Amino acid sequence: MHRLAAWAASALGIYLVYLLLTIGTGSLGAWSLSELIAGAVIAALGAIPVARFIVKRGDIRLLQPHRWFLFLFYAVGPFFLAMARANIDVAYRVITGKIKPGIVRFNPGLYTDFGRTLLANSITLTPGTLTVDVDDDTGDFYVHWIYVRNPEPRPEEVCGAFPRWARRIAG
Repeated sequence: MHRLAAWAASALGIYLVYLLLTIGTGSLGAWSLSELIAGAVIAALGAIPVARFIVKRGDIRLLQPHRWFLFLFYAVGPFFLAMARANIDVAYRVITGKIKPGIVRFNPGLYTDFGRTLLANSITLTPGTLTVDVDDDTGDFYVHWIYVRNPEPRPEEVCGAFPRWARRIAG
């Protein structure tokens, strides 16, 4: 039962992303009939490994639609704003030469693989930071930071509200 639910939810998600990426390219409304069929086939086939992964990991929470909406809100709102601020900060540091790089360690208190992956990717995609390693046993993150203010920072100093959002989305 979980595998079917995981497959259906994954196929729906993949199909919606496909439709979003191909909007306005067809002659039948926003899409052509062949695009709608191709998207359905791609979604159905693409959902098979995703569903197996979700069920194998036992992380059924990823199937909850409210987590998808939280993720979309996070990507469009807080993450986008943090990226914009980081771009300005990196540009300022490059122009002024005020760079004090280093690798810092902190523990954001995330316990799920998805939460850790979401945070690691968010940090890496933000200019001025790069996730170097995540210790699976302790949950410590090692992050290369463009301007180290504190050698033993709190997670909020390095990546702002990202850990709180990762906990909300990944549980």
